[in-house]
Amino acid sequence: QVKVEESGGGLVQAGGSLSLSCVASGRMFRIYTMGWFRQAPGKEREFVASIPGNSGDAKYAEAVKGRFTISRGDAKNTVTLTMKSLKPEETAVYYCAGGPISLRSVDSPQAYSDWGQGTQVTVSS
Repeated sequence: QVKVEESGGGLVQAGGSLSLSCVASGRMFRIYTMGWFRQAPGKEREFVASIPGNSGDAKYAEAVKGRFTISRGDAKNTVTLTMKSLKPEETAVYYCAGGPISLRSVDSPQAYSDWGQGTQVTVSS
């Protein structure tokens, strides 16, 4: 189990960039898959990106490929989501999550056991 806390949200203009950070505590961090999800008002929580523990390839939602980058720093138990060319429709609460997840389930919110409280990202037009 890991305790997760996000930071870095805020207001940005369309086309701008923003980086979100996630700090996780717990011995399991290094083997956990870590993911970012987002939830806009009135919509379901949706997958953004994930990165496995113990090396491996990141996975991205089609809508963010080429614009978002997920990375992890195991020395400091951090996960970063760097977002570029942001769009107004990407306004949402962004959540960091972790868990012992198979590759087939990385895009499913139900697969993740540990969640942060979320950080608001607002993209103005």
